[in-house]
Amino acid sequence: MNLRKVTLLSLPADPRGMDLDLPASPETPPPDSDRSVAVVGGGAVGATAARDLARWDVDVTLFERDAVGAGATGRAAGIVYDAFAEDLDAAVADRALDRFRELSGTAEFELTDRPYVWFAREGDDRNAEAIREQVPRMRANGRDVDLLAPGEIADRWPTLCADDISVAAVAESSGTTTPSTYAAATAELAEADGATIETGTAARIETDPVAVRVGAERRQFDAVLVAAGARTPGLLADPGIELASEAYRVQALTVGVEAEDDEQRDRAAALPSFYDATGGYYARPKDGELLAGDGTEPVPADPDDWDRESDAWFRDDVLEKLSGRVDGVESTASDAWAGLCTATPDRNPLVGQVESGLFVATGFHGHGFMRAPAIGELVARQLCGADGIAAFDPARFDGRDEFEIVEGMALDEH
Repeated sequence: MNLRKVTLLSLPADPRGMDLDLPASPETPPPDSDRSVAVVGGGAVGATAARDLARWDVDVTLFERDAVGAGATGRAAGIVYDAFAEDLDAAVADRALDRFRELSGTAEFELTDRPYVWFAREGDDRNAEAIREQVPRMRANGRDVDLLAPGEIADRWPTLCADDISVAAVAESSGTTTPSTYAAATAELAEADGATIETGTAARIETDPVAVRVGAERRQFDAVLVAAGARTPGLLADPGIELASEAYRVQALTVGVEAEDDEQRDRAAALPSFYDATGGYYARPKDGELLAGDGTEPVPADPDDWDRESDAWFRDDVLEKLSGRVDGVESTASDAWAGLCTATPDRNPLVGQVESGLFVATGFHGHGFMRAPAIGELVARQLCGADGIAAFDPARFDGRDEFEIVEGMALDEH
């Protein structure tokens, strides 16, 4: 093994007592790359981990039961930002954004720079105060974030109604993309660097020693990462491992925006991504339409038996809210769907080792895609002997204790 000097990028310490110490370049190898690794799950996190392992010359095989990016990643909104007040969250998001930008332009993946605005309406004192409190903390973390007056919103985005907004903030270093293209481009790079990608392959997990079973074949590896989203706890249930993670259902839709001329179309396309904290929904421009959603159901969902169609109440509610927020929104959704997110008791993800040679990455509260480039790298390094983050350690919980599911877009998550 070639030994080389490693320069660490020391990011700010989190108030909870953890650091995110990653090499200045993802190309810097981890302590031990002479091993075989299986990654189960071809979403954004799994594809990132496979790519990084392959670039470090690890013998890595990615197993995906459908197509790469076809699961939760393919149903994600594609909004990415670094507007977090907690130091650790901000550091993870910053690393992820840097890596998104480095990859943009590869295959079909493109990251479009687009500000992210979040606001509280008049009379919503709780969320208004939360925004005022968050912005200075975000700026202290080096985030390009500012408070916005309603008049500033009107000047920058004339088609976005701000008449009833009391407090708003904007994160300038943000963007939007199509999540499935990121997973596909990353998997292609992994394969080019030597990874084996097996799609249409349902895998089961075995332990003692750790292995992946495909049909009747048992395939042994030095380490296995399960990054299969809401299906992760079920895959670990067979070997008797319990995770403190629950799946919950969310919904989204797309709707057209009427435009009589090119100027109106340009204005609609230039809108920011935004989150109405009072109304509890988000929206972003996408291919001449708006993609909007939330529709969170704060109850556990069965990853093997859940409704993938949207509910009428959700469509009616979001369309009504959008019609008063953005000029020209049509009255009927062009498409609508549901997806699954994963929650944990303390809202931090489960990233790290659960048993000798067996690792997981799940529990992202709807923020898995935007964190994927950083989380995938972090867990890939753990697979090769590097340290993890204590706040994300799956062993911090004892089994699957009951807990209240809280949506990831809540302002105290920023």
